[in-house]
Amino acid sequence: MTTVTIEEAQANLKELIHQMTPGEELIITENQQTVAKLVSQPAPKPRLRPAPGLGKGMISIVAEDDEHLQDFEEYMP
Repeated sequence: MTTVTIEEAQANLKELIHQMTPGEELIITENQQTVAKLVSQPAPKPRLRPAPGLGKGMISIVAEDDEHLQDFEEYMP
């Protein structure tokens, strides 16, 4: 936990934020009274691509003919 005055925070906010470690608190005071508390968040984890096959069984074909495929003819080889 780091404590700075509001004047110090205004002058050096960018540097103070970049020096914070994940979960660290920065307390900003004015006249020895706490006016704000900043808490650093951890960097977001990169999203992994879902595993193949998770949508299996989610699409159901009601008709057993090729009529439902006519709208997609331009995309088919």
